[in-house]
Order: sequence, then structure tokens, then C-alpha cells
Amino acid sequence: MRKIQIATSAIVFSTLSELSTQDKMLMEKAIEARKKAYAPYSKFNVGAALLLENNEIVTGNNQENAAYPSGMCAERVAIWKAGSDFPNVKILKLAISASSTITKVNKPVGPCGACRQSLSEYEIKQKQHFPVIFMGEVGEIIKTESLDALLPFSFDSSYL
Repeated sequence: MRKIQIATSAIVFSTLSELSTQDKMLMEKAIEARKKAYAPYSKFNVGAALLLENNEIVTGNNQENAAYPSGMCAERVAIWKAGSDFPNVKILKLAISASSTITKVNKPVGPCGACRQSLSEYEIKQKQHFPVIFMGEVGEIIKTESLDALLPFSFDSSYL
């Protein structure tokens, strides 16, 4: 038996104004998308924005359904939309923002496990990592250099 240690790192920003111009613009697109979310059950709205290498920005937001779990997360809505509309265009960055109509979301909200796995598939497919930037409604913003930083030991086609 042996023990291994997995380490990751992230950059933490205090405000949107600390982000680069491009990252701030992408986060603003995620915030816009978040405001259009359909979340009548959870009251938890999430928006995602992807910057593609062709300079297109693809957005998505969570879509809930009374027949739970038939809804879908913002990140998967955006990534599958990008995959459908721009199948061979690389993803350069992802921004995510979350809010609630019940309480103020004041800490960064990263992708759920299912979204991390789906996003990982696209990093593997394009053979290139992309940064993930995420925040709540207010407060700090976290930026990782890749999905690997959020999902070590990911499952991929090499196991099939």
C-alpha cells in the first residue's frame, strides 16, 4: 500500500473588477444567463458562459422540471449547445455564476459532479484544458486552470 497526495490550486479574486477584461466579460455573460434560468422549484439559478476559439460565446442556464430529475444544469446546457452548434471548435474558458431567490449566495459555486464529468469529456475530446471561473451572486471568484483541478481521477474512455 502507498499513499499519494493530490494537490490542486486556484486563484481567488475579491471582486469582478480584479478579473482580466476577457474573464470579466465572460462572467457578465454567465450572470446574464443566470437571470434567465428556469428554477421554480429550487429557486437556485445558475448561468454558464463558454468562450470558444472562434470568439463565439455560448451560454446556458439551469432548466428545472416538476418530474425531477428531468431538469438540466447550466453547464451541461451550455457545453452540449456548444458541442451541437460548434462541434469541432475548442472551448477556451468557462464562467459560472449562481444565485438564489431565497438567500444571498455569497461564496463561489463550482460545477456539480455530473457537470464536472461532462466538462471533462470535452477537455479530453479537444486535447486541451480550459480554465473554469466560478462565483456566487456576490463575493469571491475562483479560477482554476482546468477541469482536472476540480476532478482528479476523472473517468474517461480509456476505462471502456
